[in-house]
Amino acid sequence: MDFINVNWWAVLLCVIVSMIVGSVWFNQKTFFPAWWKAIGKAEAGQPGMENMGMTWGLTVLASFVQAVAMWFMTDVMGSDSWSSGMLSGFMLWLGFVAPSSLTNKLFAGQLKAWAIEMGNHLITFLLFGAIMGAWH
Repeated sequence: MDFINVNWWAVLLCVIVSMIVGSVWFNQKTFFPAWWKAIGKAEAGQPGMENMGMTWGLTVLASFVQAVAMWFMTDVMGSDSWSSGMLSGFMLWLGFVAPSSLTNKLFAGQLKAWAIEMGNHLITFLLFGAIMGAWH
């Protein structure tokens, strides 16, 4: 792993894309109401605003870590085009993100929440892979 070779512009773009995808996916007019109900929250409730700075800060940090990891993984996997990058993103999502989250949600009895969350992560990982593959 050589951090000098990381394309930091691609990482930045991935973080921005992640925030856009998440904002659209969990919008009041898309999946937020169903997800909110699926995690057992009151239908009329909203996320607490008291820790939003920390919540958004950690969300951006998590996206940054994923984007850097995606850079290294697409490099190791030899992804040198947007399509091979998307395949890498899909395989990483399928092999690591979806199953590890599934275990947690199954024990919490939140399978519907898992499906909604995994849709967001799938799109994000496909786009991350496409960006990283195209910029290798």
